[in-house]
Amino acid sequence: MKEPRSDHKRRAYLSPPPQRRAPRLAAGRARALGLPTRGTTNANRLRRVDRWLLATQLPRLRDSARPLVVDLGYGSSAVTTLELVDRLTPEVDRLEVVGLEIDPARVAAVAADRDPPRVDFRVGGFELAGLQPVLVRAFNVLRQYDEASAAQAWDTMQAALCPGGVIVEGTCDEWGRRSAWVALDSDGPLTLTFATRVSDIDTPSDLAERLPKALIHHNVPGQPVHEFLRAFDAAWAAAAGLSTFGPRQRWVATVETLGNQGWPLVGSARRWRHGEVTVRWSAVAPI
Repeated sequence: MKEPRSDHKRRAYLSPPPQRRAPRLAAGRARALGLPTRGTTNANRLRRVDRWLLATQLPRLRDSARPLVVDLGYGSSAVTTLELVDRLTPEVDRLEVVGLEIDPARVAAVAADRDPPRVDFRVGGFELAGLQPVLVRAFNVLRQYDEASAAQAWDTMQAALCPGGVIVEGTCDEWGRRSAWVALDSDGPLTLTFATRVSDIDTPSDLAERLPKALIHHNVPGQPVHEFLRAFDAAWAAAAGLSTFGPRQRWVATVETLGNQGWPLVGSARRWRHGEVTVRWSAVAPI
């Protein structure tokens, strides 16, 4: 015969399990908005988005009276921030780059290696530490948030931009072989870009796992981004015969087909040859 539970045990048994709360945009001691990321990174992880920035955003930086770039959430290592500086500095006079991290320990860890003329590291989050940058690169910082919190983070960053500024927010895998990002200004999203090492995918829809938080839960039938990826896969299958010339030729032909079908693509075949495709946000925005 089982012994009756004590009142303490009975209360513990009847109490519902604790519920996990969705991450929130909390204000830290320095009023830095957000939550720390895992912090993992690798050298050259963000080379694809950096290559796109060099191809599309240099006029914005060159025309600015203060070409300030913020790299938000660089992680436990500043390697990708320093790579961004190295890539942009030869192209932009008077360039300023600030790396922001919400975790003060991560900022302190790179302080000894700081070179003020090249890059500054500060504590900050989605409020951008009170700065008004021309360009914000925010990669792999919103995947841990729910969709509503990610939208709030967008709003906060947009409000901090200087006039004419732009945010590039997206995700990539650990080695930077599969990426997707949204470009948005103070008025809202402008474009969605996919970039990949083409030999690393079986179908273009493999990149769906890298969709930004604003889209990843909308990749379902009836939603525009799902229709875009479905058309992408169909065009890829139709171009299978070009595989003998290499996956890059097949990718270019696939993207050409998308354009011929009326998808509003941005950029030329020169970008496509890098394993990129950019489509206007209006064509993939959730409905």
